[in-house]
Amino acid sequence: MNPPTQRALPPLTGGKLVLATIAVALATFMNVLDSSIANVAIPTISGNLGVSVDEGTWVITLFSAANAVAIPLTGWLTQRLGQIKLFVAAIVLFVFSSWLCGVAPNLIVLLAARVLQGAVAGPLIPLSQAILLGSYPKERSATALSLWAMTATVGPIAGPALGGWITDSYSWSWIFFINIPVGLFAAAVTWVIYRDRESATRKLPIDKVGLLSLIAWVASLQIMLDKGKDLDWFSSPVICTLAAVAGISFLFFLIWELTETNPIVELRLFAERNFRGGTIAISVSYAVFFSNLVILPQWIQGYLGYRSVDAGLVTAPLGIFAVVLAPVMAKVMPKSDARVLATLAFLGFAGVFLMRSHYTTGVDAYTLVLPTLLQGIPMALFFTPLTAIILSGLSPDKIPAAAGLSNFARVFAGGVGTSLISTGWNERTILHHAQLAEQSSVDNPRYTSTIADFHAMLGGGMDRATAFFEHALNAQAAMLGLNDIFWLSSIVFIVIIPLVWLTKPGKGSGAGAVAGH
Repeated sequence: MNPPTQRALPPLTGGKLVLATIAVALATFMNVLDSSIANVAIPTISGNLGVSVDEGTWVITLFSAANAVAIPLTGWLTQRLGQIKLFVAAIVLFVFSSWLCGVAPNLIVLLAARVLQGAVAGPLIPLSQAILLGSYPKERSATALSLWAMTATVGPIAGPALGGWITDSYSWSWIFFINIPVGLFAAAVTWVIYRDRESATRKLPIDKVGLLSLIAWVASLQIMLDKGKDLDWFSSPVICTLAAVAGISFLFFLIWELTETNPIVELRLFAERNFRGGTIAISVSYAVFFSNLVILPQWIQGYLGYRSVDAGLVTAPLGIFAVVLAPVMAKVMPKSDARVLATLAFLGFAGVFLMRSHYTTGVDAYTLVLPTLLQGIPMALFFTPLTAIILSGLSPDKIPAAAGLSNFARVFAGGVGTSLISTGWNERTILHHAQLAEQSSVDNPRYTSTIADFHAMLGGGMDRATAFFEHALNAQAAMLGLNDIFWLSSIVFIVIIPLVWLTKPGKGSGAGAVAGH
C-alpha cells in the first residue's frame, strides 16, 4: 500500500507561530527535564517510601527502558493516528502519569507510573521536531531546529539543580507535579492551533512480532546497562541472562524488520547516506557528552563535598551560550555547510574536555565552571546542524519516522555511553589507586614524611593520620581516573569528525536542505 499524499499546508505566521512554538517547546522541555530531574531525589524518594537506594534507582531505570522502547515507534504510530493527535495524546498521558508519580503511596505504584510516563514520552521529542519543521517556512528551517535544540539541551542541564532545590525545599512529589500545568497548557495550545493541520494517516497492520522483539532487546539491554555496575557485570547470572536475551532478540529484530512489509521500525532509513552518517555521528557524540554530564556532578558531590543543588549550579552555565547563540544559529545555518558547523562543535567539545583533563583535587569553583560555560558554544553548534543533516532530503511522511529512529539511537547511545564511562571511571580509579598504594610503604621516605605531617596537623594517634592519607589517596585516584575519561572523551570527538564528512550537502545549504515540510 502506498502512503497517502500529504496535503501542502502553509506555514504559521505572527502570534500564532510564536504561541505554537512555545507550546511545542514546553512539551519538549518537560520531557527532557523529567529524564534527569528525578536523579538527585532518589535517596529522598527511597527513604520516604521505605526502600533501599538500589531499589529506588528503578525509578530511573524503568523510565529509561520504557522511553527507549517507545521512541522508535513514533513513525508507525504517526501513520496510524496522525502527528497532532499522537502529540497531544502523549502530552495528556504524560501529565496523568506525572500526577500518578506524585501521589504514589509506595514503590510499586511509582514504578508503574514511571513506566507509563516513559512510554508516552517516547513520541514527544521526534514529533516536536516534525511539527516545528512543518510550522516554519522552508527557508527558516534553521530557526525551527535551533529553537528545538535550545529546549532539548537546557532540560537535562536544569534537571539536577531544579530537582535538588525542589526536593530540599518542598517535597519530591513536586518534581512530578510541576509537569501538570506545563503539560496542560502545551496540550491545549497545540490542539487549538494544530487540530486542522493533521497529517495524513493510514491503517497499517500491527507488526506484533517486531514490537515484541523490540521490547525484549531494548528493555533487557537497558536494564543490563543500568544495573550492570551494581551487580558486578558478567559475574552476575542476572546480567548474563539479560545480555543473552538482548543479543538474541536484537539479531531476530534486525532480520525480521528488514524483511517485514510493514515494519514497526523503518530500519531501511539507514540506507540513506545522510541519515546513516548523521545518526551515527550524533549518537556517538551525544553518548560522550551525556555520560560526562552524569559523572561530573557525581565527582563534584562525592569528592569535592558539594551539595546536590550546588553541583547542579556548577553544571548549569552549560545552557547559557546554548540559549544565547540559538538565534545566531538560526541566521548562520542557511548560509553555511552543516558539516562545517558540526566539525567546529566537535573541535569545541574536544577542547573543553582537554581543559577538564587537567583538573586536580584542589580545583576551585572558577576552574570547574569555565569549561562548563565554554561548552555551551559547541552545544549551540551541535544539535541543529546534525539534525539538519539527518533529515535532509527526506519527504514529509518520512520525517516523523526518521526523527524517531535517530532520537532513539541518540538516547540509547547516551545510556550505553553512561554505563561504559561509569565503568571505565571505576576501573581507572582502581588502577590508579593500586599504583599510588604501591608508593605507600614505610620504606618510602615521602610516605613517612607525609604521614608525619598529617599527624602533626591533625593530632591524635597515627591511625587518624593514616586514615586521612587513605582518604586523600582515594580522592587522588578518582581524580586521575576522571582525567583519563576526560582525555579519552576529547580524542573521541576528534576521531568522529570524518563521519560528518561522509555525508553529502543537501540541495541548498545548512538547514535549508531539510526538505518537504
